[in-house]
Amino acid sequence: MSGRLRRGAPALALALALLGAWELYADLSGLESAVLPAPHEVAAALWDSGGLLWRNFAVTAEEVALGLTLALAGGLGLAVLIHLSPLARRAIYPLAVGSQAVPIPVIGVLLVFWWGFGILPKLVVIALICFFPVLVTTVDGLGAVDPNQLKLLRTLDASRWQAFRLAELPAALPAALSGARIALTIGVIGAFIAEVATPTTGPYPGLGRQIMTDINFQTARAYAGTAILFAFALACFGGLGLAERRLTPWSTQPRGDTP
Repeated sequence: MSGRLRRGAPALALALALLGAWELYADLSGLESAVLPAPHEVAAALWDSGGLLWRNFAVTAEEVALGLTLALAGGLGLAVLIHLSPLARRAIYPLAVGSQAVPIPVIGVLLVFWWGFGILPKLVVIALICFFPVLVTTVDGLGAVDPNQLKLLRTLDASRWQAFRLAELPAALPAALSGARIALTIGVIGAFIAEVATPTTGPYPGLGRQIMTDINFQTARAYAGTAILFAFALACFGGLGLAERRLTPWSTQPRGDTP
């Protein structure tokens, strides 16, 4: 525990320094709180509207979890297909790269037209935003397997599936998990984009829509919602980093410190 505290101390000190600078700037600049609320106003909004923000956050967290599941399934599946089939690599990879340049609002209306005002259009948007890091890192990981391992397995008369399961998949798993960590943090902003780009129904449309509703009239509460998304992204990144160390103890690839 003490080691974790030492590793986290620099980030905590920097965060406190930035909050202090923000507080001073908000107090001394003369800006109205409707433009830039001070940290103490954001904390007060978080306390006063905690129930509303929490219920909207629960919606957003569910969207992130389900959207990331779709992204992982799609990214991993496409990565394996691209790795095993040169034709699939030539056909799919360029389209996957190009998909990242498609503006989400352009297809948001179409997704709503196809699937209505429920959660499915949002999950598709999140999956489209998140799958690419998983795809790229997994493809690179599958291609980075030690050739001597594959030669040894062929010498032992291993089948193509056995070579994939025993050598290529373990070699790619650390890279795939690193891609998942990136995708998970992107998924938080992806959920925000999905909620803004696709209309919804219900009393709690998600934290992204709540932030956009509050930004002009309840600015401090909008900042409070943003702080929740910030903390959620950190927690997700750290949790998946811990899972990566548990699932791939054999990996010697350098990993970033878990926040």
